[in-house]
Amino acid sequence: MSPAEQCVRDFWQRMASNDFASLAPLLAEDFTLDWPQSQERLRGAANFVRMNAEYPAHGPWRFTLNRLVAGGGASADEVVTDVSITDGVQRARALSFFTVQGGRIARMVEFWPEPYAAPANRAHLVEPIPVEPLDAGANGA
Repeated sequence: MSPAEQCVRDFWQRMASNDFASLAPLLAEDFTLDWPQSQERLRGAANFVRMNAEYPAHGPWRFTLNRLVAGGGASADEVVTDVSITDGVQRARALSFFTVQGGRIARMVEFWPEPYAAPANRAHLVEPIPVEPLDAGANGA
């Protein structure tokens, strides 16, 4: 496992602990997080920790790491994750692109896709993906 992959796995394990202050040592001093969908940029570990601590939740956050892809060779510092997130009421899925430098996360670009109803015109070609119960997959990160 590359150092970048281990750093990102540590990130999701710490997120799953809901001890958001524990994330600060994993983030570079000039850390940035971009959310292209809402055109927002967050700068600095302290702001990231505070944003997560202040985000309204119905219970502890649970994270299921669905997939992690780590770069090799010249892109060994790039890691992408697909994570399902719930607080027992809210559900979301995040696609996160990490750049790790010097053993710390320097940059994240994160997409939060919204689910939508499947179009009827392809119903004869597809089948629904089963939705896991809210209590399944806790802390899979």
